[in-house]
Amino acid sequence: MQRPHVLLSCAMSVDGYIDDTAPDRLLLSNAADFDRVDQVRAESDAILIGATTMRRDNPRLLVNSEERRAHRVAQGLPAYPLKVTITGSGDLDANLKFWHFGGGKVVYCPDSTMAKVQKNLGNLADVVGTGPTLDLPAMLDDLGSRGVHRLMVEGGSTIHTQFLTEGLADEIHLAIAPIFVGNSKAPRFVNDGMFPGGSAHRMKVADVRNVGDVVLIRYLPKSSSGDLTS
Repeated sequence: MQRPHVLLSCAMSVDGYIDDTAPDRLLLSNAADFDRVDQVRAESDAILIGATTMRRDNPRLLVNSEERRAHRVAQGLPAYPLKVTITGSGDLDANLKFWHFGGGKVVYCPDSTMAKVQKNLGNLADVVGTGPTLDLPAMLDDLGSRGVHRLMVEGGSTIHTQFLTEGLADEIHLAIAPIFVGNSKAPRFVNDGMFPGGSAHRMKVADVRNVGDVVLIRYLPKSSSGDLTS
């Protein structure tokens, strides 16, 4: 059994924020970039968001293109990737859109939270315990056993930080929008944390390209770009 390839996907402002503090979600991407994200979703076996992001944004988290869904089905895959969330508290609302669109869903949580999640959700999702704590490696092992080869992680800040600090991210797709948020109370791409290699580690840049007025950078966190020469 092999763990999935983990891809973190995030759009942020020039000053590093993924939203502002207004009630409505700040749309950082443009139409072309949203379409790119839809393609990445279609190429993934599972998509993960954290429970906080689910509560804040209430996304459906779907492959929107009918053509892309048809292509998945032609390959013998479900029309939609598996939808995944993780929770420590178990505070999940069964009325959120996440549970009522797309295909299969699975929730990972500490063993002590399983009963609460099952009570809240009923038969809307598989509920899997990861032991005494919310154990991301155990989650990846379980996803691998389910045939998930590629996991797309769409946030939020806490989730991205956990994957990166634990050295579990293989790839980052960072879309930088040409705006400033300028509010330190707004959520950022990552929170404070002990990242592997610390501030001296320089990730490899695999690709940089324009998507309309957004700049897409693809980083490989586990690879090094090497030392700079003076």
